[in-house]
Amino acid sequence: MLSLFLTHLQGYKKEAVKSPILIILEVVCELVLPLVMAEVVDVAIPSGDVGHIFLLGGLMLVLALLAMACGVGSAKYATFASQGFGANLRQCLFNKVQDFSFADIDRFSSASLITRMTNDVNAMTMMLAMGLRMLVRAPVMLIAALGVSLYLNARLALILLVIIPLMVLAIAVLMKVCTRLFDAMQKKIDGLNNVLQENLVAIRVVKAFVREDHEREKFNRSSDELMEAGLTVGMRIIAIMPIMMLCLNGATLAVLYFGGKMVMGASFELGDLNAFLSYIMQVLMSVMMVAMSLLQLSRAQACARRINEVLTAVPSVQNKEDTPSLPVPRGRVEFKDVSFKYAASGTGDDVLSHISFTVEPGQFVAVVGGTGTGKSSLVNLIPRFYDATGGAVLVDGVDVRDYPLEELRARIGMVLQTNILFTGTVRENLLWGKPDATEEEIVQAAKDAQAYDFIMSLPQGFDTELTQGGTNVSGGQKQRLCIARAMLRRPAILILDDSTSAVDSATEAAIRESFHKNLKDTTVIIIAQRISSVQYADEILILDDDHIAGRGTHEELLAGNKIYQEIYQSQQEGVGG
Repeated sequence: MLSLFLTHLQGYKKEAVKSPILIILEVVCELVLPLVMAEVVDVAIPSGDVGHIFLLGGLMLVLALLAMACGVGSAKYATFASQGFGANLRQCLFNKVQDFSFADIDRFSSASLITRMTNDVNAMTMMLAMGLRMLVRAPVMLIAALGVSLYLNARLALILLVIIPLMVLAIAVLMKVCTRLFDAMQKKIDGLNNVLQENLVAIRVVKAFVREDHEREKFNRSSDELMEAGLTVGMRIIAIMPIMMLCLNGATLAVLYFGGKMVMGASFELGDLNAFLSYIMQVLMSVMMVAMSLLQLSRAQACARRINEVLTAVPSVQNKEDTPSLPVPRGRVEFKDVSFKYAASGTGDDVLSHISFTVEPGQFVAVVGGTGTGKSSLVNLIPRFYDATGGAVLVDGVDVRDYPLEELRARIGMVLQTNILFTGTVRENLLWGKPDATEEEIVQAAKDAQAYDFIMSLPQGFDTELTQGGTNVSGGQKQRLCIARAMLRRPAILILDDSTSAVDSATEAAIRESFHKNLKDTTVIIIAQRISSVQYADEILILDDDHIAGRGTHEELLAGNKIYQEIYQSQQEGVGG
């Protein structure tokens, strides 16, 4: 955890040093105050020297104001340092997640990553703010006050040698118990965030199937589990307070009893006893502050472990920086005996097994097959969203693992099965494909994707604001915007993963025509369910049970492939019905 603090305090180290220095000065001022008060009680008042009394009173006022100023300054610098640390750590985590592959995201889960970047970072931020003040103030006050107490009356200070070990023992036991409980609590927060995120993403499905009560029950169950985990920790923390207060009050009574006898025996001054009581209170309050800080430290340690899991994770898809000279982008794709399985599936079965085929530059190739046959997995290997577990995928004759990721993906335009649009204008969404595109290029891409007409019918045209996820446009419009975004890039390889399912056949034919007209040198790989979408392809691949079960043109497959015939026949019957 210390390494996290030291590593991510860049730009705020001066503030992190100033805060404890000021807190030490505050402690010094507070330690001197009881000694000045003792001087007033034992010397100035008995002598009746009013001038001396006012002088000492003024000194006490100055010390109090100085302590207050140091305390405020320390809090200010601690806040700057802790918030700066939090910002740095969040940014570092976000940057790390950007390097993750799909498999890494699947392993951690998006809900858990959100918790780590928010809740866990906030816990560490609070710990740093407390550590720069309380964890400095309490030990310094404890040691200094204990030293002054021994100086004032060593015999009376022996009471602390009995009380402090009892308090330390109670703190140690509580720390051991709470560290494990804080780990469990953070996982419950992950679970709650997962339920919430899933509900919000799928809220339309929830309402369509009238499953609000089911979702309420799920959320209530996760919320109750988090509440129980919090109560379990809270009850342990509550248990320590009576012990601490018992020790504090017991020490106070013992000092009053034995110290009072010494004052009556004239072996100890009344003012010194008053000062001694103040120091005893400072010592014991410091122990209590250390206890509370250590409990916060226990939670911060649990959070630090979770954050380090992300920061130290080695992405399953590594970016290769040093590469030989790369070929000119042409769009040739080759699968050489490729096998693939999801590491998190736990079944050990291949999703794809010994797949081999070649797509030449400029070809239009379609992939068809039943649900779960690995079509999306196949195309996800080309831009290295996942890495093949066997064989090799080549783009323009080079293994995709030998490309820098940025260079590889710059050659590829991808329209995913799930159409994602971002909050912002239509123009800003299209510019994801090519940030420096001209207005003419944007318009042409929109026309090629058959999106121009509906864009111009929007209130502000290309400057119309899209809501999160593009919920203020239809499914077919979202698909066309995503296709336009990919076409704007003018990639060497264009992959469409079931990306025309929500548009009518006439619009789909117009989009396909624009491929031949304006992207004639681009290799197009399309996944589709409708035969009408793939029948004009140069070659059609049929996936079935993890392997290629047929390949050829529409006419060839219709004449000799049973699976293709069944797909075609079922769709013809659907049209006839």
